[in-house]
Amino acid sequence: MTKDSSPASGPAAAVSTRPAPRPRTAKARLNVWLRWLHTYISMFSLLLILFFAATGVTLNHPDWTFGGVEKRQQLSGSMPAGWIKGSQPDALKIAEFLRAKYGLHGSADDFQYSGGAGGLSFRAPGYSADVQFDQSGQYSVNVDAQGALAVANDFHKGRDSGGAWSWVIDVSGVFLVVVALTGLGLMLFLKKVRTASLVSIVVGGLVMGYLMWQAM
Repeated sequence: MTKDSSPASGPAAAVSTRPAPRPRTAKARLNVWLRWLHTYISMFSLLLILFFAATGVTLNHPDWTFGGVEKRQQLSGSMPAGWIKGSQPDALKIAEFLRAKYGLHGSADDFQYSGGAGGLSFRAPGYSADVQFDQSGQYSVNVDAQGALAVANDFHKGRDSGGAWSWVIDVSGVFLVVVALTGLGLMLFLKKVRTASLVSIVVGGLVMGYLMWQAM
């Protein structure tokens, strides 16, 4: 008696007949890529966007202080020995002496000396210290330390904040551009709101352009 050589039947021998998934179209891949980029760039830069949005409002209202107190000081004294090298003051020695004695901070620049008198300045966001001195070694310092809101506003403008923060401002601007463009791209995929969204963009652009023209 020969063995039955016909194929086995039953669940164990069942072969899946599901069709292979079709590759995504270029349009579908673009939609996925825009969603990914828009979501993660937005989340990564969320605090930066919030900071620059909020300080954009406060910059438009310089009279707002929210209780911040501006502190002004007038200091004076005499330079330590060795503050002059040859016939010229030692700018670095003066700056480091004043930092150590009064806690002045920020970048020290604008050093000048002529006719037996000179000066330099310390600058940081919301902070300035202007130093004047004469050839006898006597000096005076006018310190102006503003409140936290003024500090935040200066960071928004990048004033006296150094090269690293200038880089942060540039990167934030790029992120905002990417968020805006990817959001626009995603909107084009939404058929139900595409026309209304485009009309809103055009109307908003016209209103903004009109207001800019009126302000000139």
